[in-house]
Amino acid sequence: MSELVLRSGRLEDLDALITLENRLFEGDRLSRRAMRYSLISTTLVLPVALYQGQIVGYGLVAFRKGSAFGRVTSIASDPEAGIKGIGRAVMGALAEAAKSRGCTRLRLEVRADNTRAIQIYERMGFVQFGTYANYYEDGTSALRFEKVLA
Repeated sequence: MSELVLRSGRLEDLDALITLENRLFEGDRLSRRAMRYSLISTTLVLPVALYQGQIVGYGLVAFRKGSAFGRVTSIASDPEAGIKGIGRAVMGALAEAAKSRGCTRLRLEVRADNTRAIQIYERMGFVQFGTYANYYEDGTSALRFEKVLA
């Protein structure tokens, strides 16, 4: 049985990442241009999760010079991949990337109506600290979460 493998995203992953993004998200998707930029930027880290040679998840964390925060701007895991723990593994890679850049905290936004993701983030140690009204394309608010990195 194959194991979940994490590695840095590469330009040759672009098509698979866009396919996953389009399949999992109805709106608020990264454009092809934004995804491509994310793969080559020095201020962003994009790890991918592979299972049986296929990309089954990815995450994206942004960094600002002098900031103690890494901001998770996107995370996705394929529920049809037949493997559990994809999101947790990707989030772990994002946390490690943040720590390696001197960050002490991770922040993210999640749709207020995404109760499954909220529960997962809370189990991972994220704590809600704010809200953005009308954050998403459809007007849904976002809950702001933060995790202190150990």
